[in-house]
Amino acid sequence: MPSKINDPVKVIAKNKKAYFDYFIEEELEVGIELAGTEVKSIRAGKCSVREAYVHVIGGELIIEGMNITPYEKGNIFNKDPLRSRRLLAHKKEIMKLNGKLSEKGYSLLPLEVYLKKGKVKLKIGLGKGKKLYDKRESIAKKDAMREAQKDFKIKNLY
Repeated sequence: MPSKINDPVKVIAKNKKAYFDYFIEEELEVGIELAGTEVKSIRAGKCSVREAYVHVIGGELIIEGMNITPYEKGNIFNKDPLRSRRLLAHKKEIMKLNGKLSEKGYSLLPLEVYLKKGKVKLKIGLGKGKKLYDKRESIAKKDAMREAQKDFKIKNLY
């Protein structure tokens, strides 16, 4: 069976708020240690990373606050939806991120959850917090883009 060059990636959940509140300087793809019913629930699209955060404890990456809705057919095998989960990454990458986290203003944020080659993956980002004026600048850029697209659309209709 020939392997596909561009394997499709199915995005399950995105954290748009992270891009608004932080400058994302570095991104890293990691795996998640999950139970079987959690994987089924994620495949059904019942996952949220909006309030989640990542930190390093004892040389391991841990995600807190990631909500995976219990699988409806999972009965006794379902786990707590908000439990902490271990993230799977190389030790070198974890130490590098831990060094950056010790600097002031840096945070590790979950950016998106997706399926890649049948495995659940999480993209985490090293972010530096934005100030209020940076957020205003982001809103202004977004509004300008929206106006330009609207003008372009109107121009092409005639």
